[in-house]
Amino acid sequence: MGFFDSEIVQQEAKQLFEDYQSLTQLGGSYGKFDREGKKMFIDQMEAMMDRYRIFMKRFELSEDFMAHMTVEQLRTQLGQFGMTPQQMFDQMNTTLERMKAELEKTL
Repeated sequence: MGFFDSEIVQQEAKQLFEDYQSLTQLGGSYGKFDREGKKMFIDQMEAMMDRYRIFMKRFELSEDFMAHMTVEQLRTQLGQFGMTPQQMFDQMNTTLERMKAELEKTL
């Protein structure tokens, strides 16, 4: 059975994508959130990024050809912006850390 034939993988990918879309859309209103809302948003983004990191690692560790092609496709797409997947995760983490620091200033 291929990596993408797994119902668990399909469900996880679908949920991850939907969660990402929802959080991205919600992020457009971040400036209007109260302190607790901002904290919840940051926590949810961190949790989603952790899930995404784990999901991508599963792709990398898989022996499935299509899983490897997916990783290469991501690398190629990010490479067009001069970035690696690790740099993408690092940049997102830096952004979330800045958001947390800004939130702490508003105490």
